[in-house]
Amino acid sequence: MVRNLHRRHDNLRRKGRNVYIPVIDFAGYKDDELSVKQALAKQIHEALHVHGFMAIKNIGISSAEVARIFAVSQAFFALPEAQKLRSAYLGAQYNFGFQAVCDENLDPSKPGDIKETITLRFNQHDRANRFPWPSAEFRQDAQYFYQLCLNATFRLMRVLSCALSLPDDYFIKVHSDENISLRLLHYPAVAQDTVMDQQLGCGAHTDYGLVTLLFQDNAGGLEIQDRNGQWHDVEPMADTIIINTGDLMERWSNGIYRSTPHRVRPQTQAKDRYSIAFFVDPASETVIETLPSCISEDNPNRYGPITAGEHLQERLAATHLVLRT
Repeated sequence: MVRNLHRRHDNLRRKGRNVYIPVIDFAGYKDDELSVKQALAKQIHEALHVHGFMAIKNIGISSAEVARIFAVSQAFFALPEAQKLRSAYLGAQYNFGFQAVCDENLDPSKPGDIKETITLRFNQHDRANRFPWPSAEFRQDAQYFYQLCLNATFRLMRVLSCALSLPDDYFIKVHSDENISLRLLHYPAVAQDTVMDQQLGCGAHTDYGLVTLLFQDNAGGLEIQDRNGQWHDVEPMADTIIINTGDLMERWSNGIYRSTPHRVRPQTQAKDRYSIAFFVDPASETVIETLPSCISEDNPNRYGPITAGEHLQERLAATHLVLRT
């Protein structure tokens, strides 16, 4: 059910500088209900083409489960720096561990990002077992939430397959957990006079892979860029998950689904910001070639093949300041 939408204008609805992104309800979803999947696919297809962003709800993760992982995140980031550094980042090869404020720079033209993060993976079993986890309870809670996100992702993948006229399990089959990660993020409140010129909480960037699930608190600060280069706030919405498509999905869909630039403002309002991201990327050996359903006379193939692993390693290596010092 791919439609030729690539000539449409960006029709973001605005209220001031705020942007409305569609909210899509999965409450009626069942794996074997084709009519429900088709209805959801139509909404998602439109949202990801026009915005590259959407919000979803009722996809199988409760508000209590989200609150629990946020509590785990807040407790970790409240630890002394030396204790957090026991779980230090292992480098782009593994993409695993804690990074302090300004260690990462998602926009290399700007100063380091005013955030601290811990990236967690549960697929590299030997590496995960040897990683110095903050605690056994932390690992258990994070792995439980990771599995919830994975289950939700598989529901989303089935609908995306329907939207792109693909077999039901097309995207699921290329995800072996190898390149899927859960990331906890903390944007500390900072005084305006301590922020360097053009420094951001999270520099402007597009995500690297297929899709990202983003859970955020009510602090605000997320902005997305429209096709005219203007930035707009994405206001937090209770009990929803923000979904955005990444570069590999834009490539796979021949530009039909947009990988939208986004950033986070510095937290200069005396309130910390916490968010949790679940990054969904194909297995490294997956060759990303334009999907036949996304090629037409009006939208000829614009991308050559690349493996997911090559793409992800290039992007990760360019992002982390610690690799260049």
